[in-house]
Amino acid sequence: MSIAEKLHSIKNTLPGNVVLVAVSKTKPTEDLLVAYEAGQRVFGENKIQEMTQKWEVLPKDIQWHMIGHVQRNKVKYMAEYVDLIHGVDSLKLLKEINKQALKHNRTISCLLQMHIAEEDTKFGLDQDELIALVNDDEFKSLQNIKIEGLMGMATFTKDLEQVRREFKGLKTTFEGLKEQLPEIHVLSMGMSGDYTIAVDEGSTMVRIGSSIFGARNYN
Repeated sequence: MSIAEKLHSIKNTLPGNVVLVAVSKTKPTEDLLVAYEAGQRVFGENKIQEMTQKWEVLPKDIQWHMIGHVQRNKVKYMAEYVDLIHGVDSLKLLKEINKQALKHNRTISCLLQMHIAEEDTKFGLDQDELIALVNDDEFKSLQNIKIEGLMGMATFTKDLEQVRREFKGLKTTFEGLKEQLPEIHVLSMGMSGDYTIAVDEGSTMVRIGSSIFGARNYN
């Protein structure tokens, strides 16, 4: 199947309220253009430098999502154009995003990343850290960021019940957070291997790469 066919096939399985982020990291701009011409407008990258290079040459109506772990000193390189930053897991990072957004007279949308996996390798906030963050006066004073919702990555395991449990837990956290931040509406969970479970459990945004573009190119 071609990139366009795979893209349409996945989109046909998603409910209308679920946004598909085409994860294009390591892929050449030619592949992104094929997806673009097939109607895809939301692309996810995990390296700011690579995303910026693609932003410079590709159509300007593309929405760029930063889905990787963000280093504070790199925020300035994407502040001009990034549409949504998925992996925000500290007040320090939020303050830097706010500072760089202000320089460009923008408000940058962010998702707070929750640690839901049983693996130690994943980044993210736990419940106590989330509560402390949203109740922090400094957090409340940030004018140039907008918290759109939560993001989480499930454990990489064949135990689908565990994956479902982790997604269910994140949905519960999301609903609880709505009491304090009623405007949140994005629950980003689910990737190529587990997005159908994530959608079942209430995901409104899925990040899919290899099922669209094929295996990643790590040179």
